[in-house]
Amino acid sequence: MDVLPTATSHDERERGAQVAVLPVGSFEQHGGHLPLTTDTLVACAIAREIATAYDLFLLPPVTISCSHEHAGFAGTVSISSTTLHQVISDIADDLARAGITRLALVNGHGGNYVLSNIVQEANVTARRMLLFPRREDWNHARTAAGMTSTAHDDMHGGEAETSLLLHAAPDVVRPGWQDADHHAPERPDLLLLGMSGYTLTGIIGYPSAATADKGRAMLTALTEAFAAPFKLLTES
Repeated sequence: MDVLPTATSHDERERGAQVAVLPVGSFEQHGGHLPLTTDTLVACAIAREIATAYDLFLLPPVTISCSHEHAGFAGTVSISSTTLHQVISDIADDLARAGITRLALVNGHGGNYVLSNIVQEANVTARRMLLFPRREDWNHARTAAGMTSTAHDDMHGGEAETSLLLHAAPDVVRPGWQDADHHAPERPDLLLLGMSGYTLTGIIGYPSAATADKGRAMLTALTEAFAAPFKLLTES
């Protein structure tokens, strides 16, 4: 899977895109069967499909973000929400100086709560930014793929993420996912205790149910779902 875009400056000059797409991932534990780059790979897979389908300017990913709930698990690295806010704002501002006034953020990490604030602030005076996938987009994609688990119960390293990578980047999925299920549907103090308060393996969900076909179906559904917010972003 190509994580970095390969377009040249000449390619982008000819494209003349008015909308850029920025994958935002993370560098955090995903148990023993998925890599630390899982969220980045997921965001890149979605962003690549969207950029191709809607002829957008595809940017390289933000690879480290706000993964503080995974602190204590080996390999996890985070930046502050303030830093992430500034990085996104700087990218959006520089794109605008180049004439690309609209930006789609493709978020692969649910813990990046600050992205919602960034998008809301950016759209106060004009429609400049969107955040994708939305919760309903994920839910629709799970249904389209025939998944029986919910996004809440299958929140980390489970059926959805494992399926997406079995399809988009199968070489990074290691053995053991068939036996890595962990059930922890009640997590009332996640912000206080972090993931380690609810799982020893780092997994909360059902990777044993994953298939590459489900991952392909999810990616297709998400690409189609992007049409509605994209229309809203560009119609004004």
